[in-house]
Amino acid sequence: MREISAQLAAALRERIGIIRDEESRRDPIKHTTRLQVVSERIEALARQMPADINPQLRHFLERRSYSKALEFIEARVPGA
Repeated sequence: MREISAQLAAALRERIGIIRDEESRRDPIKHTTRLQVVSERIEALARQMPADINPQLRHFLERRSYSKALEFIEARVPGA
């Protein structure tokens, strides 16, 4: 789970970076595509998490509260 958590944290950070990227937003099609790709990766990684993951983390991922999910992972998984 630690490896998946680290990959998930990296994807969540990437998504936040894309959202904050002013230059990326100048090209709406490219920006939306980048967000879609990373969001699909996040969802795929979330499906790989064990069934017994923390209910709070599961809630954040299901509700797409990705900033909260990242905070949760970083607080609990060293090196994520």
